[in-house]
Amino acid sequence: MPEPATLQRHPGRLAAWLVFVLALTLLNYLGRYASDDTPEDVAYQWVSSVAIVVQFGLMLGILLLITIGLPKRELFALKPPASWKRALGLAVLCLVLIYVFSLAYTGVLSLLGDFDATEEQGLVPDEWDSSRAAPFIAFFLAVTLLAPFVEELTYRGLGFSLFSPYGLVLAIVATGLLFGLAHGLLIGLPVLAFFGIVAAWLRAKTGSVYPGILLHAVFNGVALLVSVAA
Repeated sequence: MPEPATLQRHPGRLAAWLVFVLALTLLNYLGRYASDDTPEDVAYQWVSSVAIVVQFGLMLGILLLITIGLPKRELFALKPPASWKRALGLAVLCLVLIYVFSLAYTGVLSLLGDFDATEEQGLVPDEWDSSRAAPFIAFFLAVTLLAPFVEELTYRGLGFSLFSPYGLVLAIVATGLLFGLAHGLLIGLPVLAFFGIVAAWLRAKTGSVYPGILLHAVFNGVALLVSVAA
């Protein structure tokens, strides 16, 4: 894997990052299971897009605070891959693996009972509502552009760089599992953790956060479009 072996250890920054991610995880689990009144039309409300912008803006601000005085381009892997053709091929492979795992997991869930990992998060609409196209477009852009950008910087950018001096396998597995947990889901956790691990592997193979952002954006965008087209 092309990830440089010269990255220095920053145990204090790693501890700060872990506190941030674990606090985010706790808040998401508390917020999700403390109340059962999640609205069914989240994607059609302007307030949803505003909340996403505020949330990820705060997350980005915390990441910048953690990295004060350190080379941000290196830590966030904000550099193009050596070969975009190879990176895009790997990203397509990752997307296929994620969909195959998701389908297999859905099949297993169907054997165990009436479980739906998609419905658990409550962000995907059930149908298209043309009368509220504008707020949906805003939500779509927030979920497919802003969310993937900040989440990839958080986990496959800074998190991966802080873990990688202790071993690439640890960096891939730890950031993948923490990414899954941070969404505050139970039924959907295996798919999200698998997504995180695969995206971290892509980051290790390309040395760049950009292919993961693209992978993440496509995955989110397809999920939303399929939901309203069904």
